Amino acid sequence: MKVILASASPRRRELLTQIGIDFEVQVSEVEERITTTVPCEVVQELSRQKAEAVMTMRSEEGARALVIGADTVVACGGEILGKPKDAEDAMRMLRMLSGRSHEVYTGVTFVYDEGREIYSFYECTKVYFAPMTEAEIAEYVATGDPMDKAGAYGIQGFCARYITGIEGDYNNVVGLPVGRVYQELKNIF
Repeated sequence: MKVILASASPRRRELLTQIGIDFEVQVSEVEERITTTVPCEVVQELSRQKAEAVMTMRSEEGARALVIGADTVVACGGEILGKPKDAEDAMRMLRMLSGRSHEVYTGVTFVYDEGREIYSFYECTKVYFAPMTEAEIAEYVATGDPMDKAGAYGIQGFCARYITGIEGDYNNVVGLPVGRVYQELKNIF
């Protein structure tokens, strides 16, 4: 069965490649609709929308496939932080994260059997940030790295200097809990 990753994220591509899954990328153009404010439900809802949209595109081509959709958000102080709108929004998010802990949620959805079977789950990882000065926040935002990342930071890059610890799956913070993805796929197939 062909595996399709419904994500444009280069980090998700790297993670799936790292665990030896052969896949293609087909990006969903779905307009995201959120009907909840609970982080674990938000990421499952968005991952499902992406996976179903790609499966719909695939079914028109008549090819059998397993589509993997994923979405990641950061939750801090009761607020869900997606990707920043601009540099000022990124700075606001980093100020919020500075010197405290937050949670990173990634939802994953598998759609297969021509869209008749759908399975979703989420993973949560707690991340601890060191305090950041205004100059450090400005320096990091100036790199451009925060602009395409939930919560305005990437744990695997320049911002790693401010991460003092995590509880849970590191790869989940990068964008895809690949250990869990592999185990769930084994259970299904």
